Amino acid sequence: MNGQKIISDPVFGFIRIPKGLLYDIVSHPLMQRLTRIKQLGMAPVVYPGAQHTRFQHSIGAFHLMSEAIESLRGKGIFIFEAEAEAVQAAILMHDIGHGPFSHVLEHTLIHGISHEDISLMMMRQINEETGGDLQLAIKIFQNDYPKGFLHQLISSQLDMDRLDYLRRDSFFTGVTEGNIGSARIIKMLNVLDDKLVCDYKGIYSIENYLTTRRLMYWQVYLHKTVVACEKVLVNLLLRARQLVRRGQSVFAPPQLMYFLRQDADGNLFASDGEALRMYGLLDDSDIWSTVKVWTGHDDKILSLLARDLIERRLFKVEIHEEPVSEERIDELQDRLARQAGVEKEDAAFLMSLNVIEKDMYDVNDDKITILYKDGTSKDISEASEILNVALLSKKIRKYYLCYQRFW
Repeated sequence: MNGQKIISDPVFGFIRIPKGLLYDIVSHPLMQRLTRIKQLGMAPVVYPGAQHTRFQHSIGAFHLMSEAIESLRGKGIFIFEAEAEAVQAAILMHDIGHGPFSHVLEHTLIHGISHEDISLMMMRQINEETGGDLQLAIKIFQNDYPKGFLHQLISSQLDMDRLDYLRRDSFFTGVTEGNIGSARIIKMLNVLDDKLVCDYKGIYSIENYLTTRRLMYWQVYLHKTVVACEKVLVNLLLRARQLVRRGQSVFAPPQLMYFLRQDADGNLFASDGEALRMYGLLDDSDIWSTVKVWTGHDDKILSLLARDLIERRLFKVEIHEEPVSEERIDELQDRLARQAGVEKEDAAFLMSLNVIEKDMYDVNDDKITILYKDGTSKDISEASEILNVALLSKKIRKYYLCYQRFW
């Protein structure tokens, strides 16, 4: 057909992108950059099939949004054509501000600004280029539009972002327990008092969805080996930054060197257009190419950590239920310094202590409401007969102690 482009997706089949604004977004260089950024960062070290990209995820979320709009309209929920296109545009671009390797950059070279903030900046840039065609999409994305349920389709407990990434990540990792009934959930979506709700007939799909999310987080996203690999990369980038700021010679492409040389925070992004431009040039290939060069650097720490990544020699991980004592950390740092032949201060780059907290459902936050035939509604925590909501809403806290494998 002349009025659309068709993308073949391994998860959902053929996805149709209408020509015009939506196709222009898909074709934009900032969106195409997402084809060079893997969705799951370092997860392929555990799940080799997890090679899918943020671009694929964005296209999948767009497809589910199209399905959700059609389903809601079928239930008499009025959505203008302009609103439909705007919410589709917003979901297409919801992850456009992600950097290489998932959230690694946010925790190292960039601070005080989230990938959501950067996504919004990139949306505004594309909006200027299109003469204001994204104004409504930006309003919906920011939850600054009267129909609040449209924003919930982008960001909420039942948003199209989560429905796609759980299905997609389950598919590509091979963790079949993570598969959710996204089509069923979308068919059960409804709107009550401008809030996104789920019809009672979909309660079993919601129960499965919440338990599946919990499983995917601890089995995939927070898998100890994935976390260990991320910490090697984080420490490697921090060491490179330290060396650059000491005036030592360190190879890096211009778009990476920009962030190694200076503190990149919200103020820098707001005041220097070069920050956003350089960020928009960064992708996974920049990091991998640089890491390979660093394996031959004179600095012991930099070359050791770079080889760890290239040779898949990852940090050892201890998971503790209680905080790790200062004495244990100090003793470990001493031991690492002796083994590596470096100063104790530098040995800090060979270890990492992180507190990871996660709950799957917060009854006091963004709720999932079940709508009954008689028009009454209940929170899923009250409506479900089998869900252990106390368990799902419990803040699980784990202490990950990661360190170089010398013994």
